[in-house]
Amino acid sequence: MVRGYNIIVLVLAQYLTARYILAPPTPWSVLIFDVKFFAIVSASALTTAGGYIINNFYDAAKDQINRPKKYILEHLISQQFQLVFYLVLNMAAFIIASVISIRVVLFFLFYMLTIWLYSNTVKRLFWLSNVFSALLMILPFWAITLYFKNFDIIVFYHATYLFFLILARDIIKDLENFKGDWVQRYKTLPVVFDHRTTKAIISLCILLTFIPTYFIIQQALGSFHYFFWTSIPFLSFVLIFLWRAQTEKAYLWAHNFIKIWILIGVISIALIYR
Repeated sequence: MVRGYNIIVLVLAQYLTARYILAPPTPWSVLIFDVKFFAIVSASALTTAGGYIINNFYDAAKDQINRPKKYILEHLISQQFQLVFYLVLNMAAFIIASVISIRVVLFFLFYMLTIWLYSNTVKRLFWLSNVFSALLMILPFWAITLYFKNFDIIVFYHATYLFFLILARDIIKDLENFKGDWVQRYKTLPVVFDHRTTKAIISLCILLTFIPTYFIIQQALGSFHYFFWTSIPFLSFVLIFLWRAQTEKAYLWAHNFIKIWILIGVISIALIYR
């Protein structure tokens, strides 16, 4: 329910981003024992895990239609316990953040409230839900960017690339969940428009990733260049696959292709300056 895989990838991505992009002079021996940085990463992981729980809580009716087996498995745990665990995770994140500074506390308080707002209200709104979701996924990286005070243009390029990639993945999920969204009257792009128009919007999001890609490959990033060069044919393949897809299972494959590509990108960060 807390999407352990996603949490592990988030923690790994934050450490690799800090080591190779935000603070490259900092050796691993210093970064690993940086208590404040560890606290920020821990608070991010706990808040995100809580976000998955509250999101599942509000999506219960929709998941019962789209993912009946997943719904049955997750609801072996009562909704009351889910809410209690959600509060426990957020409280733990709040306590950890308070060890660092009041500004960090306010940041994570804002993060918690925006996740709840998204799950409770924004998720049902036309187009805004997708943009909001993509921004929420990037917010933990903004926390470590503020910590290291690195606002170099290359950080902006990476964030833009990730934003459009996550946005495309999120809209593909709407195609995958069309049936439940339509029944529950969610104003997603496939519900408001049609599948063809939605695919055109996803195509635009993926094509927009090529803009930051162009600027990133101009930088001295060692073997990490290969990831961005390869992303052009790979994402082009995903687009072709998406336009041929017609079933929920096919949309799930397209969603997972991007998910795997994000994981490869996270691991590839270690290739910078090599």
